[in-house]
Amino acid sequence: MTFHKAIAGVLLAAALAGCQSQTEGQQRATTGALIGGAGGALVGQAIGGNTKSTVIGAASGALLGAVVGSATTPQRRGQQLCRYQDRYGRIYTAPCDDRYYNGDY
Repeated sequence: MTFHKAIAGVLLAAALAGCQSQTEGQQRATTGALIGGAGGALVGQAIGGNTKSTVIGAASGALLGAVVGSATTPQRRGQQLCRYQDRYGRIYTAPCDDRYYNGDY
């Protein structure tokens, strides 16, 4: 039993260490998938009462949680690049200004 706890601890530490290099959107998608998978497994077990419904619920919940977690990641200003044209006709890219975020472009 102690061996199983040690293995679980190592796996948990490795999973958390892997999250360190992720972007905020990836972290939110991963967290959403974990929470959605756990919730979906509980709902699937409650509705179907067998292993098949639990697995289907976990997979559905994980997929939905990942999509919601990724979609709700806030956009930070300065990360979006817009195309501009100067008075000489040259086109260049630069961080978007407030006109982009206000819809006045």
